[in-house]
Amino acid sequence: MRTAAITKYGSLKDPDPSKHGKVEVLDFPDKETGPEEIRIKVAYCAICGSDPHMIEGTYFPGVVLPRGIGHELSGIVAEVGSRAVHRGLKVGDRVAANFVHFCGDCDFCLNQKQQFCTNKGEYSRPGMAEYVTWHEQQFYKLPDNVSLKEGSLLEPSAICVRMMDKLSPKMGQTALVCGGGPIGLIALQMLNIYGVTNLTLIEPIAERRALAKTFGAVNVIDPLNEKVEEACMDITKGKGFDCVLDASGATSMMNTLLKLTTPGGTIVYGAMYPLTYEMPLNLAEYLYRRELTITGVFIAPYVFPRTVQTLARLNLKAFTECVYPLEQAHEAMVTTVSGKYPKVLVECNPGLE
Repeated sequence: MRTAAITKYGSLKDPDPSKHGKVEVLDFPDKETGPEEIRIKVAYCAICGSDPHMIEGTYFPGVVLPRGIGHELSGIVAEVGSRAVHRGLKVGDRVAANFVHFCGDCDFCLNQKQQFCTNKGEYSRPGMAEYVTWHEQQFYKLPDNVSLKEGSLLEPSAICVRMMDKLSPKMGQTALVCGGGPIGLIALQMLNIYGVTNLTLIEPIAERRALAKTFGAVNVIDPLNEKVEEACMDITKGKGFDCVLDASGATSMMNTLLKLTTPGGTIVYGAMYPLTYEMPLNLAEYLYRRELTITGVFIAPYVFPRTVQTLARLNLKAFTECVYPLEQAHEAMVTTVSGKYPKVLVECNPGLE
């Protein structure tokens, strides 16, 4: 089965080409469809911002290569296991997926903390492939008015829904998003749906700032040419924002975002950060005097059914315009790190709609 896989660890941005990481399309052993499993013919696999970090070896270092990659996917049901009947899925259905399988039996699953499931690695099977065979619970039927391209954005959209749950925005509150990648721009749309005011994006790429304006951003800030803290305090008349979300992962902004959160406000650190980074935190200032709620997001338990119903309300067109064939998965990764497009998709089987 043709599968995109990391065959060499290394940064795709390293000035020395000989040190670059490498993704190749290889033949992986196929999986038989178990009784509780569903096999899909993959239409599209979107590239997550974490994928280049996987190629660098930054996360989960030391995993033996080749290593299959990809987890944001959509496709057509090709085979249904004999006991995979709980979702009512049938051959030919258009579906999207949650790459995480929760066992349902460990202490965390039984105590409403599925994100910490001790057995969630059981279905760690690459999604950037011709076919994927996962547990029935991981698939969701797409509404008729959501395309397969848009469906491949179910998982990142679910992350944003969980961010909204944690931010708990209320109509009329002020909101700030740092980082105009896919997560930041989708979250910004959701915040706009909630009815926040002074919706603001911090983002260095001009095209993404312009896109944010079409998604409801009232203010956009270029951190390379503007004084971020001064601009934000001007926008909020010195109060700071009620809801602050980091979707950038830029460690240079982490403490600044605390300063931009109003007393009693909530800040969600929603990106992936260097494993060795430790942020200094003045407890007296931010937890005692300001009573900030400071939290993060790992994965997205419990929110996929709601996210499926939300997809049609989002403007996802801009995230589906750059598409590479499976055989050019490496080139797709290089384009992703260039920042030229807000999202890059890989078409794993042509002609599926």
